[in-house]
Amino acid sequence: MTALPVPAPVRPGPLRWVRPAAVLVIAAVTIGIPLWLVAVTSVKPQAEAIKPNLSLPHHVQAAENYRQSFDQGKMIQGFVNSLLVVVPSVVLVLLLGAGAAWVFARRKGRLVGTLYALSISGLLLPPAVITIVMELRQLGLAGTQLGMIAVYTGMYLSTSIFFMTGFIRNLPEELEEAARMDGAGPVRVFFQVILPLLRPVIATATIMVMLFAWSDIFYAFFVLGGGDKATLPLNLYQVANAQLYLNNWHLIFAYVVMMSLPMVAVFVVAQRRVVSGITSGAVK
Repeated sequence: MTALPVPAPVRPGPLRWVRPAAVLVIAAVTIGIPLWLVAVTSVKPQAEAIKPNLSLPHHVQAAENYRQSFDQGKMIQGFVNSLLVVVPSVVLVLLLGAGAAWVFARRKGRLVGTLYALSISGLLLPPAVITIVMELRQLGLAGTQLGMIAVYTGMYLSTSIFFMTGFIRNLPEELEEAARMDGAGPVRVFFQVILPLLRPVIATATIMVMLFAWSDIFYAFFVLGGGDKATLPLNLYQVANAQLYLNNWHLIFAYVVMMSLPMVAVFVVAQRRVVSGITSGAVK
């Protein structure tokens, strides 16, 4: 019997590095240049920062810039206000999203499918600002942190439900059945079986919600309005608009750097689970 010829191994062509190089160039242009502009301007004196550019500073004035921005920009007050709004919003989005996703993933039927479609419709339909503000005024929540928490929870709940539903559909139902045979009720099954298994997608949802809510200024402007309850981005907008930082780009960019550091820390801690959560949640 004649042996079949063994095909020659396919060797990568000379252009195998083109795509990775192109990706690196695009990332450097779209992400690296703006980051460099912000970082280098934040350490320049005012005379050099009037017209922001990519050149290195002739005189580094980092300590003074960051101290002035920290003191005059009410950084501590804005940081506390942001935490009081963002952290409860993230917790509610995760708990409510996980509970709804568990039901959508395990139950079948036309009504469940319709409710699921309505629940994730927020991914495509932007919230109406005027309607939100009018409803909050009717409920007495306009200008309050509780109203801001309700807005963020409603805005990002669709994203949480979408990713978590797909993730739970990939989990074996035998784990839940074994817990029920041991006498566990629905609440115990949810908190002791489902939530621990949702750690990758929970990390992904946490990153996404915190990034959007932490840097949001549009909805915070209409709901909170400023004052003592202003969050970090809203506080930056107010002090810049009040001409406190008129042409002081070095102080504005120093404020932006300090405002971004908490989210950078959160992303560094949870980045390993982000990709696995996205791919697992969007498979089905």
